[in-house]
Amino acid sequence: MAVLICKNIVTEGPGTIEDYLRIAKAPYHIVELSTGERLPAPDAFDTLIMMGGPMSVNDELSYIREQEKLVRDFAEKDKKILGICLGAQIMAKALGAKVYKGHKEETGWYAISATEDGLKDEVFSSLLTHNSKLSTVFHWHGETFDIPEGAVRLASSELYPNQAFRYGRRAYAFQFHIEVRKEMILEWLKDEPNFQQIAGETESFFAKYRERAENFYKGFFS
Repeated sequence: MAVLICKNIVTEGPGTIEDYLRIAKAPYHIVELSTGERLPAPDAFDTLIMMGGPMSVNDELSYIREQEKLVRDFAEKDKKILGICLGAQIMAKALGAKVYKGHKEETGWYAISATEDGLKDEVFSSLLTHNSKLSTVFHWHGETFDIPEGAVRLASSELYPNQAFRYGRRAYAFQFHIEVRKEMILEWLKDEPNFQQIAGETESFFAKYRERAENFYKGFFS
C-alpha cells in the first residue's frame, strides 16, 4: 500500500512529509490537481494526505468535491488521513461541518494550545513542545471550520478556536502547516509587510519545529 498526496496548488507541496517518506522508503504518489491531473483509484492507497491552497473549500472546484469523497471513503474504511490547512477544511466539510471565513488572517508563527484530548493523543502530542500545553506552529490561513460531529478537538489558538481535530482513530486535520521547509516559508511570505519579522522567527523556530513534525510523522505513518 502507499500514500496518496493531493496538491491543490503547485506551490504548496508536501515539503517535509515527502522528505520523511523518501528517507523511510515509503511508496507515495503526488497528484497535481490544479493542473488537471486526475486522481487515481483510491484502493491502492492506505493513507490520504491533502495539502493547502489559497482557494476556499466552498469554491465550486471539481477536485475539491472529489477530495471530499475521498475523505468519506478513507474514513469509512478506517484508513489514515492527514489534512493540512485547506486539506483540513476539506476534511471538516466532508465530515459534515461548516467552513467559513475567519475574522482575521493568521499568518506567521503563533502558539496553539493543546486541549486535554490533544495532550492525551500520543500521535498528536508528539508534535507539541516537550512538556508544554502551548506550542508555536506556522500559520497561513484566513478561513476556519467547525469541529465535525464525532471528532475530537485537539488544539486551539487565540484567533482560531479550532486548530486541529482527530476523527476516528487515524484521521487528523491541522489548520496550521507542519509540512513547511524553511525555503517554502520564505518564498510564500516574501511580499508580506512583516516579512523580516517572520524570516527572523523562522530562523529561531524552524530546526526544532521540523524535529517536532518528524516526531508526528513517525507516529502517524507507523
